[in-house]
Amino acid sequence: MIDFTEAMLRIKLVLSEQRKEEKIRDKDVAEALKLDPQYFAVIKRRKKIPYAHLAYFCKTFKVNLNWVLLEEKPQYL
Repeated sequence: MIDFTEAMLRIKLVLSEQRKEEKIRDKDVAEALKLDPQYFAVIKRRKKIPYAHLAYFCKTFKVNLNWVLLEEKPQYL
């Protein structure tokens, strides 16, 4: 089963590498996924994965979607 928390941790890892910052907040994740921060808080509480937004993020940052969702190698395309 795909875990929302694990997927978002991998998104934070990518953002941390790209921005060269250690602390990535939920607001930053929401912004990177092109989501409203309030909506992100709702889906986080419900553990609902925004697949379309994740696909767009992966295309933009050239990240393997399977790595984000399932932790399958390689991380980058």
